[in-house]
Amino acid sequence: MVDKNNMNMINEQLFEFMTKIYNEIQEGFKQVNLKIDGVENEAKKTNTKIEHEVISKLDALFDGHKQNSDKLDRIEEEVSKHEEIILRRIK
Repeated sequence: MVDKNNMNMINEQLFEFMTKIYNEIQEGFKQVNLKIDGVENEAKKTNTKIEHEVISKLDALFDGHKQNSDKLDRIEEEVSKHEEIILRRIK
């Protein structure tokens, strides 16, 4: 049988062990939270960079594409006019 003093000592040791484990877990949570905060900050920086740099460049590319498309339409229209003139002369 376990006497009362031994039981108290076992309970104290168990309590100390549980306290140690709890503190280690809390410290682990703090480290995880710090890493998560770091990842969130990096994500915010990346989003800001995308918003300011990439999106403005994409807008410029689309504007350039639109200008080229408009020029091609005008050239096509002029070529069509010249084709009509040439075809009239041939007939």
